[in-house]
Amino acid sequence: MDYGLYIVTDEILAPGCSHIQIARESLAGGANIIQLRDKRRGGAELYIIAKEIRSLCNEYSAGFIVNDRLDIALLTGADGVHLGQDDIPVSAVRTLAPRPFIIGISVGSVEEAILAEKGGADYLGVGPVYPTETKKDAGPAVGPSLIRKIREKTKIPIVAIGGINLSNTRDVIDAGADGIAVISAVICSPDIKIASRKFVQLLSGKPSVV
Repeated sequence: MDYGLYIVTDEILAPGCSHIQIARESLAGGANIIQLRDKRRGGAELYIIAKEIRSLCNEYSAGFIVNDRLDIALLTGADGVHLGQDDIPVSAVRTLAPRPFIIGISVGSVEEAILAEKGGADYLGVGPVYPTETKKDAGPAVGPSLIRKIREKTKIPIVAIGGINLSNTRDVIDAGADGIAVISAVICSPDIKIASRKFVQLLSGKPSVV
């Protein structure tokens, strides 16, 4: 899977813009992966939303990941689930969801990264790389240096997250990240499609054209 531009949906950060709208515009701008993240809605609502985003991702040949909710991911045919350090262990998830189902896990240290890889994770969400207000419990910024250290000790893909914007993306990729998880820099912009396209062009090395 191409982790390139990995967009995380968040209706709280983008008032008046639904998960589906965020996904649709991000995909139109070239996003490679959409992660549905919602800590408030119940399973019935999330199931309907996830089904629609799954369909959109199919249209654009993009990946679809669900945050935390393994049940929603499996029921809607998502490509995978993303877990935090306090969620269900990767090894337990793998018994219910064998590969090619993808399991990503958030890590904030080399030790956590090594354990995640040994446990069967398919990719690592490393961060927060830079200071961010998007996730209040994200902890202190780790900087691109941690990506470099984790890259030296692990082989699975790394997706950098936390405070990623157009000005620091290149530093993150140069440190060894395989993709960037972007939230506010895209979904809080006046035009989500154009914002996504700028990141895609930057990642591809092409000059920015809107």
